[in-house]
Amino acid sequence: MSNAQLEIQIIASLVAIACAIPGTFLVLRKMAMISDAISHSILPGIVIGFFITHNLNSPLLILLAALSGIVTVVLVEYIQKTGLVKEDTAIGLVFPALFSIGVIMIAKNANDVHLDVDAVLLGELAFAPFDRLLINGMDLGPKSLWIIGAILVITLSLLFAFFKELKVSTFDKGLAASLGFSPALIHYGLMSVSSVTTVGAFEAVGAILVVALMIAPPAAAYLLTTDLKKMIGLSVLFGVFSAILGYWVAHWLDASIAGSITTVLGLLFLVVYLFAPSKGVIAVMFREKQQRTEVSLLTFLLHLKNHDEISERHVKHLNEHINWQKVRSKTVLDLALKNNMIHIENHIVSLTQKGDEFTSKAIDYIITNEDAQIEDMKDDFFLFRG
Repeated sequence: MSNAQLEIQIIASLVAIACAIPGTFLVLRKMAMISDAISHSILPGIVIGFFITHNLNSPLLILLAALSGIVTVVLVEYIQKTGLVKEDTAIGLVFPALFSIGVIMIAKNANDVHLDVDAVLLGELAFAPFDRLLINGMDLGPKSLWIIGAILVITLSLLFAFFKELKVSTFDKGLAASLGFSPALIHYGLMSVSSVTTVGAFEAVGAILVVALMIAPPAAAYLLTTDLKKMIGLSVLFGVFSAILGYWVAHWLDASIAGSITTVLGLLFLVVYLFAPSKGVIAVMFREKQQRTEVSLLTFLLHLKNHDEISERHVKHLNEHINWQKVRSKTVLDLALKNNMIHIENHIVSLTQKGDEFTSKAIDYIITNEDAQIEDMKDDFFLFRG
């Protein structure tokens, strides 16, 4: 593996970490698309900075681009607070307008400058190692590495310093205000960090990959845990894993590195979306099936509780009168037997003491709907779930 390959993977990994941290809070605050808005609307700031300095490497570009991102957030919130449109609509109004202004400015005044729309949108990690930081003739490595590294250090410092404030304001703005925190100040601080991170990663990876790295890893982590610290850790892990694997996929396919990393991020999220233990599609489908079976069992037990007639308690009654299919009938009977809710003698079904006690409590819950939760009752009585 060459030095350039190693540098590309390090830059991609640092970008992934830097994006995952603010991205986690954006996902939790249901503001995921604001990252897309920021990543596009910073273009006018970059162009204006270039017009002022005539230098693509000037720090002023980063400052003005970050300012453009903050302006985007302010405009979105101002439009949203009018109550005339929702947040997603406000985002859809603001960032295309700002991005279009940047595109027009480039087209009219910077056609002969390396500031084209394709580079803005896609970026190219493969070129990052060629833009070196030279001080007194000493090669200190790619500029992107130092820029992203500095931004990451600042982001981590702010995270450790204001973790409690971020956590409280994210989940309960009212509590944050009552504790003396300023939710608005924290919010704009988060947006500022998001803007600076986006700008820092812009030239190396482009807007599309920035959005993918800022949203996909936290979205996948959100499906796996309810602990904020674990969510941040998983987001970082997923981002770094996708960055490195995406690079080697691009190397193998001879394709765009940014595109390959984004594809890996999408596939990673898809896997988590399908197979997450509690929130994944398959787990939800299994839980819904389980709940349907348990409802059927409860219906059957209530039927036994309310009927003493032998004909009503015959095994075949499930098919003949309750109109259940044989597979469903067998499933319900097996579940009831496993949990010692019933016993069967000469094809006549009767409630056991445990079954009678559970059914009586279920009836009380249905009638009063007080305090007791039926899911808690199931946990107390069921050794085997449907």
